[in-house]
Amino acid sequence: MPETGAKQNTAPIRTVRMRVDLWQVGSFLFAALAALPVLAIIWLALFPEENIWPHLISTSLPGYLKSTLILMLGVGVSVFLTGVSTAWLVTHYEFPLRREFEWLLLLPLAIPAYVIAYMYTDLLEFAGPVQQLLRSIFGWELARDYWFPNIRSMGGGILMMGLVLYPYVYMLARAAFLEQSPNQFEASRLLGHSQFKSFLKVSLPIARPAIVVGVALALMETLNDFGTIDFFAIQTLTAGLYDVWLGMGNLGGAAQIATTMLTFVVLLLSLEYFGRRRQRFYQSGQRFKAKTRMRLPGHHAWWLTLFCAVPVVAGFVIPVGLLVSLAIDYFDESWTPQFRLYAFNSLLLSSSAALIAILIALLISYTRRLNRHSRTMLVVSRVASLGYAVPGAVLAIGVIVPFAAWDNWVDSLARQWFGFSTGLLLSGTVFAVVFAYVVRFLAVSIGSIESSLSKVSDSMDMAARTLGYPAHKVLTRFHLPLIKGGILTAGMVVFVDSMKELPATLILRPFNFETLATYVYQFASDEMIGESALGALFIVLAGLVPVIFLSRTISRSNVVQTRRETL
Repeated sequence: MPETGAKQNTAPIRTVRMRVDLWQVGSFLFAALAALPVLAIIWLALFPEENIWPHLISTSLPGYLKSTLILMLGVGVSVFLTGVSTAWLVTHYEFPLRREFEWLLLLPLAIPAYVIAYMYTDLLEFAGPVQQLLRSIFGWELARDYWFPNIRSMGGGILMMGLVLYPYVYMLARAAFLEQSPNQFEASRLLGHSQFKSFLKVSLPIARPAIVVGVALALMETLNDFGTIDFFAIQTLTAGLYDVWLGMGNLGGAAQIATTMLTFVVLLLSLEYFGRRRQRFYQSGQRFKAKTRMRLPGHHAWWLTLFCAVPVVAGFVIPVGLLVSLAIDYFDESWTPQFRLYAFNSLLLSSSAALIAILIALLISYTRRLNRHSRTMLVVSRVASLGYAVPGAVLAIGVIVPFAAWDNWVDSLARQWFGFSTGLLLSGTVFAVVFAYVVRFLAVSIGSIESSLSKVSDSMDMAARTLGYPAHKVLTRFHLPLIKGGILTAGMVVFVDSMKELPATLILRPFNFETLATYVYQFASDEMIGESALGALFIVLAGLVPVIFLSRTISRSNVVQTRRETL
């Protein structure tokens, strides 16, 4: 027994409280949701209800792979040659209309590939104005009387995609060329190398990382395309995915093709990373010399003007001119209450996706700033950006699988406990479409907002926290006014990309629910190009807004660089 006079230990028991960082919890949650579609695709591909993979390998898959490789190779070469050559000319040569071409060369980026495919088909097909003119001039009557290239072919698909995707390479290559010091190029010239050889030996290798990123972006858009390859009957992996899923009714087989497409993306990114991982590029010193553009004598300068005009005229002026003409001719048939409803649907979905993407990107980007030394937050940011590398058709499967599983689970519980069916709550709804948009384009928002936040001095955060402001007050009161330009850019680009997105919208949209993209696709698929022109023109006009902002941003960076070099 203890002694009665002994003192008992009356010290209070300390409770351990775990401090939960809500910023990190929210970031982890949204990153996990962004990764869910990719994980769902991989799971379904590994464990399908009916494994038709051996059948696909022995029948149609080799053809899909061959067509995809040819298309990507052709588009890659096309965008590389056009983008790099035009970027080099407007950066290093002085010729008539050079300043105008700095932003004009970006304009084709506003046109979806399927829209330009529809326009050129209407222009160049047998019943089109070009062949009609040739027959009237030479007296031909039938198609067998003469030869004319078939626009609806693999070559036509490569040409159409190359015309609208080269700006990815052009804008990144031009930015890289503007950042290079002229001293390196001139040193090569002093060693006896020609202008062209100096470009190959010095300028091109230094700009290589930016150029490869531009080519990779163009190839990802090529892999994502469905409208062009469907209209031109090119049997790529995307077409195979639709055939297996909607034609054969086999979701597992579609997931296996989707995994093959993901493998293409991973290989593309891995090759680029391993190709440059040991390369380092540095400025040659602190002294800069102002760039002097080379002037060509007489009519030679006009050849450069003509060279830069070709992609602008072919990729923007001709298709937009055709769109305007057809939209005017068919305006009374197109401008209907139904069309206005479709336009409203597009605006609603795209605006919702842009707003949600901005909010999530703000959360993840600001959390990473608060934990700038955390490798975990770097991984979270990269995982949340994963959807941008996923083609829309692949992403649609990844969205519909877990959503359908959730709907079936909730429906079974409701039937068992309450005796009624809940129906579709997530899959086949507007929410599924917006979710896919956000996952696919969240990387754009994160990149833009992180870039803007990185320009805000860390001392501002420390001063605000010293004055007693909590983290959320620092964000809303100090950071948001400073990064509103980056936020606006992020929202604008997500909005326009969502307006143009076709594959994911076709698969995930509710019944009897159309957007401008699906409206244009359905009319064009029925060979009613004129009726689709007004909707296509609306999409193009919406796409012009970020293109103008991009051009102004690059031009401003050029001014800053020139001032720095002059000093």
